[in-house]
Amino acid sequence: MKRIALALTALTAVAIALAPASYAAPDFDELRQENLDKDAVNFDELRRENLDKDAVVEIYAKAVNFDELRRENLDKDAVNFDELRRENLDKDAVFEVSLRGEDLDELRRRNLDKDAVNFDELRRENLETDAIA
Repeated sequence: MKRIALALTALTAVAIALAPASYAAPDFDELRQENLDKDAVNFDELRRENLDKDAVVEIYAKAVNFDELRRENLDKDAVNFDELRRENLDKDAVFEVSLRGEDLDELRRRNLDKDAVNFDELRRENLETDAIA
């Protein structure tokens, strides 16, 4: 019983001590006025001045004509990617990839025979190194 009474007394004392602090919300208008009296920057006035100077202009969302931009760039001797793509396709630089009939394990073995990096082995070695450390 004494413990409960002591806990309630302590809780009450803490509540009484903190209550005035919780009601003391800052008056922001008063703080703003004090700062202005101390020659702080008046952002409201700056905003009004900038609006009067048309510093903030209306932004119109207009559609961009990419075909026209492309033609202008081509007239300026920019790289014609469409033409490059066609040339590369004509040279068979781009191959069609089909994994339907490919045996990926067989491809891996062939690459390993060509001294390609064996990532499985590297992974095992790294795991062993981490296990030792």
